[in-house]
Amino acid sequence: MIKRVIYQETQQQFFRDVLLNKVAAKMQETAEAYNLHPSHSEITSWRNNAPKIKELLELSSVSDTYVTFEYLVPYNMKRIDCMIYGSDADNMGNVVHIELKQWSNDGVKTASVSGNFEVDDISDASFKVEAYTGGNYRVVSHPSQQVRGYNDYLTGFVEVLSTKELGLHGYAYCYNYTHDKDEKLYDPMYAPLLKQYRTYSGNEVEQLAKELHKALKNGRGFDIFNKLMSSPIRPSKKLLESAADMVHEGNESAFSLIEDQIVARNVILDKIRHYIKDKNKKKAVIIVKGGPGTGKTVIALHILALVAKMKSRITVHYATKSKPLLEGIRNRLPRGSRAKLLFSNVTQFIPANFDPNSLDVLLVDEAHRISQSSNNQYTPAEKRTSMPQIETLIRAANISVFFIDDKQAIRSVEIGSTELIRETADRYHADIEEVELKSQFRCNGSDNYLDWLEDVLYNKQIEHHFSNDDFDFQIIDSPSALYEKIAVVDSEEGKSARLTAGFCWPWSSNLGADGDLVKDVQIGDFAMPWETKDTITKVPEGYVKWYEWAYKPEGVKQVGCIYTAQGFEFDVVGVIVGPDLYVDSFGKLAVDKHAIADPVLKRSGEGIDLYVRNIYRVLMSRGMKGCYVYFCNKDVENYFRKALNG
Repeated sequence: MIKRVIYQETQQQFFRDVLLNKVAAKMQETAEAYNLHPSHSEITSWRNNAPKIKELLELSSVSDTYVTFEYLVPYNMKRIDCMIYGSDADNMGNVVHIELKQWSNDGVKTASVSGNFEVDDISDASFKVEAYTGGNYRVVSHPSQQVRGYNDYLTGFVEVLSTKELGLHGYAYCYNYTHDKDEKLYDPMYAPLLKQYRTYSGNEVEQLAKELHKALKNGRGFDIFNKLMSSPIRPSKKLLESAADMVHEGNESAFSLIEDQIVARNVILDKIRHYIKDKNKKKAVIIVKGGPGTGKTVIALHILALVAKMKSRITVHYATKSKPLLEGIRNRLPRGSRAKLLFSNVTQFIPANFDPNSLDVLLVDEAHRISQSSNNQYTPAEKRTSMPQIETLIRAANISVFFIDDKQAIRSVEIGSTELIRETADRYHADIEEVELKSQFRCNGSDNYLDWLEDVLYNKQIEHHFSNDDFDFQIIDSPSALYEKIAVVDSEEGKSARLTAGFCWPWSSNLGADGDLVKDVQIGDFAMPWETKDTITKVPEGYVKWYEWAYKPEGVKQVGCIYTAQGFEFDVVGVIVGPDLYVDSFGKLAVDKHAIADPVLKRSGEGIDLYVRNIYRVLMSRGMKGCYVYFCNKDVENYFRKALNG
């Protein structure tokens, strides 16, 4: 059972714990019992926050409330600093959540508002602020943005809040900050946010206390707390309605299914229907295999929408490792759509966040990108797990559906495969179903082109051929001419095109001295920047963040690598084939690992040869109508020309 809070006490006992300096100690003891290991700075913040909440409650003149600290947000890595429970003058039960910040005026700088959707933010607009936190100045969410995100999660998944059986109120409290001394946290750019979710400063504590008085004055805190904790955790009706509508929001054809996609859908739906009727709820794993353009993502989204329409309240999530793909899908949803809450990174499904079988259906896209571990640099120390990532996914859901292309493995840290899924499903005694998608709709529907491409890249005998009527494949003489062609296609109404390249040039972590992106991809007099690296927090004007490269128009001004292109499709894709491919003395296509600039790929050992070939297979199959290619190595160009004419 997932533990939801680290500290919980009646108001009276909480006051006594503060007076005796016991709050932080109790929290630390409980955290250790839960196998959590809080850092020294975290314990210090608990010690500082508790007296401020005590003073706030005293000032609000309430009694018989209930107080908790560190509430784990459902299906998320985050914890809410403080939650207080009580009832108002009409005896309506209320939950007040407070985001606590120790920021001072000197430690805050204004940042920006963007239309981008951030992983941990639930709104369409993202409100950022630059603040001194974690030993340095960082661009982070505005406190009120965090409050809004928590509000959306809680109302999206906690039933007594989504049905409004209990009221929910969220505030931020920066008790070391003085409003009126400066306006950084209250810059006019934040006005739409602050109007909904107020951030209170230290000199506004009386105003915040009045809000608490209105929401909690009639007490009964323990009853309200128990009602919240015993509430089912599942998608709200509104959330599911939003997901169900997503295929009908002006772009229905983008999600429609044909041919063997329908077969795959029916297999999945049949398993779900049997699961609903089955009292024993036996675990099931479905593997949907398909190459480029076979519609794996389309099927996943279609299933999500159909499950959301079912009368039975089914908990369903879509998961993928690819942040660009995740953000691209979210970008296609209607503005303000609550369906965005149902899309997560695969790293979220760790035991600290999910009990076994706590989801009914989990749709895992790009399953070939599953890693050995779910831990990453953003996983809190106390939530890290030794469980392999594939196990965390199968463990979390009764029905797991994996959409996979075994030939898209592109580096050794990504170990997802059909065989791995089967082996893990067997260990969980799950029923296993497999479906193969053969009809592909990318590359102008030309199986001939894809078969030819595999013949060439993997040194097979050239047995397949295609015509220009099948697919528009062009070899371009220079990278500049290639980019010009791509830019022209992308400028045409209703068309999309992007330039990509093998990872054979360094990727700068910082902006250049002129404040612009460094033009890393240099070939003679041609120079262009890669997509913006995630270490660059302030993106120069006219460019977009790395995960927006594929679907925002500014992306055409940057070269995309495999990690941003994978999972996307364009009308035409441009590919710079780098010096990592050459023709050996036997006249075969070979891989030069010394020409690779990807530090992760370079550590792949013997598998590096296959990964490089897979990378170019992926890049050269992103185009729906055409693929234009420039070869750095002229021997490789001649190799491809010969294969074309053979």
